[in-house]
Amino acid sequence: MSPTPQQPKMSLVQTPDYRESYANSVQVRVSVWDFQLVFGLASSESPDEVTIRNHQAVFLSPQQAKALCNVLSQNLAQYEQAFGTLNLEPQSHNFPQGPVN
Repeated sequence: MSPTPQQPKMSLVQTPDYRESYANSVQVRVSVWDFQLVFGLASSESPDEVTIRNHQAVFLSPQQAKALCNVLSQNLAQYEQAFGTLNLEPQSHNFPQGPVN
């Protein structure tokens, strides 16, 4: 019986070009070789027009895309257990129209 291999020690290091940004839009593009996640910021000046400004694309192997899916599913389940079910249906709010100052 072979011994169980030990997990390697991991160090997370942020490179000098590391950036953080907010996205409320994610587009998924798939090819035979990879998944591409395109992150952007969606905004609306009027009820009938939405502008999405894409600012980052990340390419993942299919294996990494599946691993990301699993990690996100686990974390969403924990989030909903702690804070309640997330609803993806649009909520009708009486938000003021036009720019917000």
